[in-house]
Amino acid sequence: GTEKALSRLQQHFPELQVVAVSGNYCTDKKPAAINWIEGRGKSAVCEATIPAKVVQEVLKTTTEALIEVNISKNLVGSAMAGSIGGFNAHAANLVAAIYIACGQDPAQSVGSSNCITLMEPSGPTGKDLYISCTMPSIEVGTVGGGTNLPPQQACLKMLGVQGACQQCPGENACQLARIVCATVLAGELSLMSALAAGHLVKSHMTHNR
Repeated sequence: GTEKALSRLQQHFPELQVVAVSGNYCTDKKPAAINWIEGRGKSAVCEATIPAKVVQEVLKTTTEALIEVNISKNLVGSAMAGSIGGFNAHAANLVAAIYIACGQDPAQSVGSSNCITLMEPSGPTGKDLYISCTMPSIEVGTVGGGTNLPPQQACLKMLGVQGACQQCPGENACQLARIVCATVLAGELSLMSALAAGHLVKSHMTHNR
């Protein structure tokens, strides 16, 4: 579309010189505050409430400990580092994995990993955990490019988002963005719990990683 518009402009203004199709203001495949603030591609928010029993018995920690780690690490630590859109534990790990599996452009995991993870006490006693992940710039598609590769098509089909949505054009891409955000939330909960319980280094040592 941009190429056609520039060609038309050159017809009316012969002295017009096209330097490049993209001026980088987009901003594609690079960290940028504009994508964090205004969004790019799809924007998604995923939230969940984890019962206190699950936090204690499955995640092996407490709601209080998780909230403390999230504030100290994801919020304060990232702010001290001058992060742009990086107020999370490891959103990029999940985004990159899904992108490779589902035929997305792996380089777009840069901007697509913009995410802020928030945790609060919930429930009548404040022992349940409320967690949310907000991702304003998830760049995904379900048509063309790597989505045409058989293994990647199989993954998209398994998720129920392969190809174009006939009833509501664009809905498959929106649903894939929601899947990405939900997967990031699960990954955030897992890593943050491991950190709060002191299991991260132990597990790495156990598996020789």
